[in-house]
Amino acid sequence: MGRCDDAREEPADAHAQEHGAAAHDLRWARDVRDSMRCAGALLAVLLFVDWVSGRFTLWRGALWLALALLLFIVLYPARVSAAEGWLASRGLLRERRVRTDLLVSVRCLDGISQRLVLRDAFGGRVEIDPEVLVRNPQLWFRLDHGVHKSVAGGTLLCGATALRRLAQRVDRETARAVFEASGLE
Repeated sequence: MGRCDDAREEPADAHAQEHGAAAHDLRWARDVRDSMRCAGALLAVLLFVDWVSGRFTLWRGALWLALALLLFIVLYPARVSAAEGWLASRGLLRERRVRTDLLVSVRCLDGISQRLVLRDAFGGRVEIDPEVLVRNPQLWFRLDHGVHKSVAGGTLLCGATALRRLAQRVDRETARAVFEASGLE
């Protein structure tokens, strides 16, 4: 006998949020694959050029492999996750974590790539790409919830302007996505 769970089906994010499960960057796996493709393409081009020129040796192949591996390490994206009271960024070697309910500063660094730097009362520091929060509303929701607790507790001393701009951007992108999904754009 079959069961019909369609009427009781809940969105996975709502269920995770209810039970305090961590929210993750949904595009992280795709970004890792893109990093591998770039490194692989570089390796293939270098090996092909060596092969066509007739200068390929085992040592040169090892050098090109090391160069491609270095490119992969540079392009490897941090995996951002958040739950009630914390936000973490995990790279290849290390995870950095902050307590979002005890933030003392939030800064937006401009440069070649924009970075959001979060610091908590225990000295924890996380640096993430704000685009990750824009692409993942659940991550933003968890961070924003913690920020409100920090403001209410009086620990957040610096960063209200950066957070307000980011909140407006997240709201704008979320509204755009809703309009696109509903065909109202």
